[in-house]
Amino acid sequence: MKKSHIATLLVFLLLIPATLFLGTKLPGRGFYITGTAIIIELMIPFFMAFEGRRPQARELVVIAVMCALAVAGRAAIPIPNFKAIFAIIMLTGIAFGPEAGFMVGAISAFASDFFYQLGPYTPWQMMAYGAGGMLSGFFFAKGRLPQKPLTMAVFGFFAVILWVGPLLDCSHIFLMLSQVNWSGVLATFISGFYVNITQAICTVLVMLFLGRPLLEKLDRIKVKYGMMEDENGL
Repeated sequence: MKKSHIATLLVFLLLIPATLFLGTKLPGRGFYITGTAIIIELMIPFFMAFEGRRPQARELVVIAVMCALAVAGRAAIPIPNFKAIFAIIMLTGIAFGPEAGFMVGAISAFASDFFYQLGPYTPWQMMAYGAGGMLSGFFFAKGRLPQKPLTMAVFGFFAVILWVGPLLDCSHIFLMLSQVNWSGVLATFISGFYVNITQAICTVLVMLFLGRPLLEKLDRIKVKYGMMEDENGL
């Protein structure tokens, strides 16, 4: 397994949970500090993925464009909860690897909240969407899953329902419940299911109708610039 992949898992499993926990202890608008800290933490595996070479500006521009598209996928669609943000994050993870997927997921969640409202839940959204991009990168690496529209649609649906959505719901559990118990946790997941299923359906539609052409363009960019090359696999 590449060092950058190991670093990605360590950041997700250790650093980010610790940052979220410490962030709950900060007064006032401490979520700004928490969100910034998460972005800095995610930069470690992202830059490690370049295998010791310095990333070129054009490579970083591509990542910035994917972040902008993900933000637009959330902010520009006027239908409540019907957002294409995860579809763009997922395509980034598939095309450029888990480090890029994690990075784009976290940054786009942070940036898109400026169109809604930044709050204590923002770092949790960064973790959830970043984790979704990471998961996509791992599952589709080295042809483990075929990059076909139906496969990507099915994966995207279950990734939102079973992974991204529950992680998003955790923000309510840890930030809003006065006491964490099974009844409160179950009620939170049930109430969030409609939101998650709506976003999952949007992800399916994007993957079925736009996933393949978008991925082909990203693959051409990846080959042209040699972005996030993975010679050794996982």
